[in-house]
Amino acid sequence: MDALRKKALTGCIKFQLTLALFLFLPAWSLRFWEAWLYWLLFSASALILTLYFLKHDPQLIERRLEAGPVAEQEKSQKIIQAIASVLVCALFIVPGFDHRLHWSTAPTPLVLLADVSVVLGFLIVFFVFRENSYTAGTVKVEANQHVISTGPYRFVRHPMYVGATLMFLATPFALGSLWALLVAVPLCGVIVARLLNEEQYLSAHLPGYIAYCQKVRYRLLPMVW
Repeated sequence: MDALRKKALTGCIKFQLTLALFLFLPAWSLRFWEAWLYWLLFSASALILTLYFLKHDPQLIERRLEAGPVAEQEKSQKIIQAIASVLVCALFIVPGFDHRLHWSTAPTPLVLLADVSVVLGFLIVFFVFRENSYTAGTVKVEANQHVISTGPYRFVRHPMYVGATLMFLATPFALGSLWALLVAVPLCGVIVARLLNEEQYLSAHLPGYIAYCQKVRYRLLPMVW
């Protein structure tokens, strides 16, 4: 447990430092209040989630530590995750250049509303993690794993991606960069590709998943899709 805690917290801190570099280095200035507010909220939310689940569900944290293109088992998911990784980096880098070169701006109320949306996205992810301990960082099925159809899974089949999509779409506005939408929208498209591929895998490997899909008709948005 001590080793897991150390690994998880070290990874969390490294990510926070990397995020800070991605935000402020392209801006070449620390006078970027939108980035400070975003970084504080994002880092605090990620740290709170990590500490909570280290205490209440360390196995989930262990599963989440294996993530990224290299950790994926399926070739298709390796490709999808590689593209997603590039776009996520760009999503944080573009606003810095935007701020530095004054390409676009967003009104303060919109920035604050977007920050609230980012926190809401984390809250959705929190409820997903609390409901489903099998929410790994890679697409796989473990021994004795069963279909989760309670909590947020009653409404859509991929509630974690709902939270992630909300965060990604809110990030350009939270950082005052309309140009970053050119990254956020394709990134959401990659999420859609990932979940569709994931559904194919789960339908073939997770008993009861096809019946669950027939019961819960919507993937991301209730009454829409």
